Amino acid sequence: MSVARTAFSLVRRVPFQAARVAPRTFTTVTARRASKYDPKPGDPEGKLLPFEEIKTEADLIPPGAARGTVPTDLEQATGLERLEILGKMQGIDIFDMSPLPSDRLGTFDDPITVKSAGNEYQVGCTGSPADSHNVKWLVLSRKRPFERCLECGSVYRMDYVGPPDQHDDHHGDHHHGFEEPKTMADFVKPEYWYR
Repeated sequence: MSVARTAFSLVRRVPFQAARVAPRTFTTVTARRASKYDPKPGDPEGKLLPFEEIKTEADLIPPGAARGTVPTDLEQATGLERLEILGKMQGIDIFDMSPLPSDRLGTFDDPITVKSAGNEYQVGCTGSPADSHNVKWLVLSRKRPFERCLECGSVYRMDYVGPPDQHDDHHGDHHHGFEEPKTMADFVKPEYWYR
């Protein structure tokens, strides 16, 4: 018992020291993009342009909110978000967010078409009529623009609407080496392929 009492009395006598926390320092850096529009001191950094007058990315920089107020989406949004807001204000759906037609099944002669600005597009098929089966995700690409749903047989086609390929610059010479894995569709006789 005397050993326990001695240890307890020693612990009681040692003052507890609070762990010291290093002070945090915050730094900010302001960076400015070079653009044709160079505001003078006191001018707002951006300008409000209607949808039709937007030509470059610099036109998508907003003026910001007045000092001491909370900015609205129109005053704060930049880039594609700002372009989408300006388009919606004019009644233009720039990303075409309308649902795909589900009142009919697509066939190879009359497929359901989707537009894509990228090299790939993912389509969620729910069957015809809508919600007749769970969502089956299909991947359309520029190399394989047609895809058929395995559940209902509906055919989808991707129409590429993005920028055309530029073969004069050689930035595309460095491919990542990924090859699409072989499936049973790769072994179908050529006379059965879609055209």
